[in-house]
Amino acid sequence: MNASDRTPADLLRSALAADPARPMVTFYDDATGERVELSVATFANWVAKTANLLQGDLAAEPGDRVALLLPAHWQSAVWLLACASVGVVAEVQGDPAAADLVVSGPDSLEAARACRGERIALALRPLGSRFPQAPEGFADYAVEVPGQGDRFAPFAPVDPDAPALTVGGAGFTGAELVARAREDGAALGLDAGSRLLSGRTYDTWDGLSAGLFAPLATGGSVVLCRHLGQLGADALAQRVESERVTRTV
Repeated sequence: MNASDRTPADLLRSALAADPARPMVTFYDDATGERVELSVATFANWVAKTANLLQGDLAAEPGDRVALLLPAHWQSAVWLLACASVGVVAEVQGDPAAADLVVSGPDSLEAARACRGERIALALRPLGSRFPQAPEGFADYAVEVPGQGDRFAPFAPVDPDAPALTVGGAGFTGAELVARAREDGAALGLDAGSRLLSGRTYDTWDGLSAGLFAPLATGGSVVLCRHLGQLGADALAQRVESERVTRTV
């Protein structure tokens, strides 16, 4: 990866330049049997579309706070990078009442209604499908995002030293996030081509790092598993083999 990268968006651009066809996020939901694999190029396309939605239709500006009420999921990873691309602060499991915008999964809609700004709902259904009927007071992400542009350029350059993420009571600037992700990747023994399997949730830094940022910062990829506890030992061993996993956490 490029040593001069100082924001998560920089890391994604470097990954795209290095090898757009390699896997970036392979997602499993062991409660539903869902599997989704996104290459770097496909993941970056989702990020660009989501960032355009965030900056354009939702009028988010650098420094705005976005409460992300989402579980470990490939679409959550997209939103984290979209926030970083625009320069807004991703507040993971943040207080919707104090946020400028809220992005909610289907299980947190009532809490999300406390946000007085724009509200986006994600159905988190297989294949990125929409809600059968959009929740009242929310825009359905799966309806809004497809028509967005495939390329994204921020209206203002993202400041690496501005706040970028809060999770579990800790805050990070973009530069701090990148540095920490690189440190975590080194501690896990990750490098270009590594495949890290993570069953951790996205409500802690360790979960976000293992489930997205450390693999991204080191040129690797992640096999992100939701509800991993429902998978037996034999099935887990088979997944490790079939996905060519090099490290598990």
